Amino acid sequence: MIRLHHCPGSRSMRVLWALEELGLDYDLVSYRLDDGSTRRPELMALSPAGRVPALEIDGQAIFESGAIIEYLCERFPEAGLGVAPGTAERARFLEWVHFAETQANILQSLNIQHIFLRPASARSPAMMQLETRRLVKTMQAQEAALAGRDWLLHQGFSGADLMMAFNVTACFRFVRPDGFANLAAYAARIAERPAYARALERSGEDVLYTRDFYELPEA
Repeated sequence: MIRLHHCPGSRSMRVLWALEELGLDYDLVSYRLDDGSTRRPELMALSPAGRVPALEIDGQAIFESGAIIEYLCERFPEAGLGVAPGTAERARFLEWVHFAETQANILQSLNIQHIFLRPASARSPAMMQLETRRLVKTMQAQEAALAGRDWLLHQGFSGADLMMAFNVTACFRFVRPDGFANLAAYAARIAERPAYARALERSGEDVLYTRDFYELPEA
């Protein structure tokens, strides 16, 4: 039995997509980011911060999307989504898996400033500009890594892409695609993957973003 605890528009999309790429059968338990449902005791018992994803698998519960992706890559090595310890690309694989959270934390800060803080006067234009500059730096690293290749690793599509690609659409909510041709093409390749399309369909409606692009206010 595999059960994923999931919110549309959250980091749990990484795991939902991974399960589809792996072709596994699973149950989906859905919550919302805007109604307090992630504070339910049953989720708190699985994820102590009351956050998704939490994955029930092999008689245990795992939280944190990076840990879950690494576990799934190792649990199902035949899918070729992981990189074995001691091999040439292992360090790059681990870097991208964990760099995904560096970037996601910046996106979370921008989500708070642009969307969640109420009233608008509570927001900090200076902080929004600073975090946008930090986001651009992370996107530049992705842009450089994707030069001349389709995916982040030479071996092809991997768990590193499952982690980083989730962020791409959100990045372009706050940064224009000009100057990021490789990253924009990467986003298009992601959208073309059948497993990603299935994951989106099963995920449910993302209620977080109500605009295609969030302009920076003047400081």
